[in-house]
Amino acid sequence: MPGEREVFQYAILRVVPSLPRGEALNVGVVVHSRRWRFLAARTRVDRDRLRALDPALELDALERHLRAIERIAAGDPAAGAVARMDRSDRFGWLTAPSSALVQPSPVHTGLCDDPQQTLDRLTAELVDAPSQGA
Repeated sequence: MPGEREVFQYAILRVVPSLPRGEALNVGVVVHSRRWRFLAARTRVDRDRLRALDPALELDALERHLRAIERIAAGDPAAGAVARMDRSDRFGWLTAPSSALVQPSPVHTGLCDDPQQTLDRLTAELVDAPSQGA
């Protein structure tokens, strides 16, 4: 219902090219709202910024991995068994702590009346490169 604010959860997806160094770059956001029956992930790879962290990072493989995350969030049956789980279980799987190359942040909560717009806003605020100057 338009105008109704409902609880949503989100996590930021970060690339950590070197676990010992711990440097990270935000590359995506996963948004889930049980009430709105919504789960989606949006990812973006800024190749230049990632190369600055690790010139040897296999960016094509990273992009394939991130596309798989988006497909799992969307429930694409071709994306495997996890993609066929219900939305809440997929969100839990996508946001489980990990020591892999792509790591989710802790889960945050908020209120929204349009989860797609919320995903767009969070992607712009948390993933896209900050503007230079103003």
